[in-house]
Amino acid sequence: AACSLASSNGVSMTSLTDLMTSWGSLYANHAALRTLVEFVHVSALIIGGGLAIVSDRALLRSNTEDAAARRHLLGALQGSHRLVIVSLALIVLSGGLLFASDFGTFLLARFFWIKMGLVALLLVNGLVLRRAEQRAVAGDHTAWKTLRVTAAASITLWLLTTLGGVALPNIG
Repeated sequence: AACSLASSNGVSMTSLTDLMTSWGSLYANHAALRTLVEFVHVSALIIGGGLAIVSDRALLRSNTEDAAARRHLLGALQGSHRLVIVSLALIVLSGGLLFASDFGTFLLARFFWIKMGLVALLLVNGLVLRRAEQRAVAGDHTAWKTLRVTAAASITLWLLTTLGGVALPNIG
């Protein structure tokens, strides 16, 4: 208790550490639980990242001079974003559980922090893309350049984030 630091919400660092240590023990000792958490993480990455990459590729290959093609593409982009956002939420949730399962190791792993930086860039890029999409829907033709740049960045960031995840257990 003397070394317990209370945060503004009344949760001490010791109790947070204890909670993560308990989760780590539960996670380590239950193969089905490990399988489920890892499956959610990887499948959300495949679904969300795959759909994002397919949408980004369609955007990069599109003819934005044709008004009907632009409307169709914007409709498809808006539809894909809902599933990508749900997938990202599942990636963050399952990633948090993976982090908590061995937080001592992850805190010191340089590829973990590189991957977290890439995830942050991916989220910021997604916000820029969504704003450009809204501008394009409103008829702003200059938004299409931003959409193309963010689509190219999105493909790159999804792949680099995946590389970071693969490198993490192998390189640290």
